[in-house]
Amino acid sequence: MKLFYRKLGSGKPIMVLHGLYGSSDNWLSIGKSLSGYFEVYLVDLRNHGRSPHHDSHNYELIRDDIRGLMDDLGLEKAILAGHSMGGKAVMCFAQHNPDRVERLIIIDIAPKSYKDLYRKERLSHYDILKAMKDVDFSSVSARRDVEHMLADVIRSPRIRSFLMKNLDRDEEGKYHWTLNLDVIIRELDNIMDGVNRNCFNPAFPVTGIPALFIRGGKSPYILDEDMDFIEKIFPSAKLLTIKNAGHWLHAEQPGAFTEAVRKFALQ
Repeated sequence: MKLFYRKLGSGKPIMVLHGLYGSSDNWLSIGKSLSGYFEVYLVDLRNHGRSPHHDSHNYELIRDDIRGLMDDLGLEKAILAGHSMGGKAVMCFAQHNPDRVERLIIIDIAPKSYKDLYRKERLSHYDILKAMKDVDFSSVSARRDVEHMLADVIRSPRIRSFLMKNLDRDEEGKYHWTLNLDVIIRELDNIMDGVNRNCFNPAFPVTGIPALFIRGGKSPYILDEDMDFIEKIFPSAKLLTIKNAGHWLHAEQPGAFTEAVRKFALQ
């Protein structure tokens, strides 16, 4: 699959993979901040953004998509950074392609199942996806109409604004979601569960790759006790906590996040 990407700056290559509902567009400001130091590739993963839709969505396929993109770009090695779903994807990639990874930056995700967590959340992924699926585009004439429809379920203006990045118009001017909702809904359990501790054999750790795990201080996604197993997989792993930030730490604390990435990636 040929993925859509945006290229910024020049220097050592760094490839950034977004999380669920995300796209390269969400990372433009971070990409611009890093572009003075790196050749930044902001990627739209399959079934997201401007990349193609496909009937399947799992980490093995995303892993192969990334390898194909690196081959097309002529990148023998790159720094790989991934947030949430994208973080699991780069862990999967590093496990199978360690020779293609210079450094790993894993953003607010661990190699464990999150099915229980997302089911306990006050606003679950199923709630969000159903709200998006239930939008009646036949009665939509402006972007604000879509936001009003989402507001009945999704009360947070910040989350609605983030989701609205997935709204686009076709050649006839009709609005639609760029996210492949049907496939994401069907594959959601695998997205939340895939690339967990069962995928890794601690007897064969991913050695030789410096790895930085960055978590939000207010986020429940990486717990202190997760580091025991993380270090068995990635022996060189370090954990950095960004204060006053939740799961979307790059949007909540962009300055602190960018500086952490820049400092680690330039080592």
